[in-house]
Amino acid sequence: MKNFFVTRWGIIGVGAFIGVAAALLQYWGNPGNMGICVACFERDIAGALGLHRAGVVQYMRPEIIGFVLGSLAAALIFKEFRPRGGSAPVVRFLLGVFAMIGALVFLGCPWRAMLRLAGGDGNAILGIIGLIAGVWIGTRFLKNGYSLGRTHKFAVATGWVLPGIFVFFFLLMLIFPQSEGTAKSGVLFYSSKGPGAMHASIFISLLVGLVIGFIAQRSRFCTMGAFRDLILFKQVHLFSGVVALILLAGVANLILGQFHPGFQNQPVAHTLHVWNALGMVLAGLAFALAGGCPGRQLFLSGEGDGDAAVFVIGMIVGAAFSHNFGLASSPKGLGPYGIAAVVIGLAVCLLIGFTMKPQTARR
Repeated sequence: MKNFFVTRWGIIGVGAFIGVAAALLQYWGNPGNMGICVACFERDIAGALGLHRAGVVQYMRPEIIGFVLGSLAAALIFKEFRPRGGSAPVVRFLLGVFAMIGALVFLGCPWRAMLRLAGGDGNAILGIIGLIAGVWIGTRFLKNGYSLGRTHKFAVATGWVLPGIFVFFFLLMLIFPQSEGTAKSGVLFYSSKGPGAMHASIFISLLVGLVIGFIAQRSRFCTMGAFRDLILFKQVHLFSGVVALILLAGVANLILGQFHPGFQNQPVAHTLHVWNALGMVLAGLAFALAGGCPGRQLFLSGEGDGDAAVFVIGMIVGAAFSHNFGLASSPKGLGPYGIAAVVIGLAVCLLIGFTMKPQTARR
């Protein structure tokens, strides 16, 4: 049976659904221009687990859980669940850490950069330019033989590890629900104010995440891959989905009264243009070197890809580092060590790009 989602209209439909769903999630309670943000939501999960103590960004986001489980369901139904891994896992972990640091300097992943633009936030333009620049640098390494090595088949049980962890997280959320006026419920932390306190209902968020995880796995939707394919091969297939996401999110925001054009006073954003761009240069480069944007890494994890799972864990740990060590930005501006973190991250990612070749990546 032909997979409709990998066709041109299929990928456009997936992008359109994500854009509209993100606008609706914002309308139903998620933070402004943050109906869906993989980096921000993984940061909130790190906070909910107590890995950082930034009280305004702590919440066990069901959308992320849904992404993995929806992808898992699609992979099982269509016999694409293939546990695998072993391709430079430590390097992938490090790339995940720096991808998150760059995203939190900008204040958003590629998905949120596009949703911020669709909500009228002009600062997102600098972030998207930086993202494209980072992906472009990554494509130079790919053309010169960059590789993290071959993956290997793993035992079936290993492919269930990350989905199992996220199921456990959701059960924790049900067992220890948020109580009004409390910052902690059992083992989980909850924000009482700020972006972490803004969320749609648990089951609506989970349902949207499940649907997106399912259709994104079928379509291979990836924002980084869209720019990579456009730069390397002049292919617009994935890019058409990204365009649909931005356009449909923009239309939905106009209808819902959520479109507010300008640079100033945008939700969870700052106006330091150079660092908006450079933060996303770092994130884009890390995504390109790892082989997928943060959403795609979650969907691959649902298919049983252990390397993608290591990247996801790296991002969650990177979120903890960012808030514990003053690397993350806020609407007030950069964290005290955000500039140093971006510089170090770029240096490390460039070193990885120059040194990881087939002869050095072989085990």
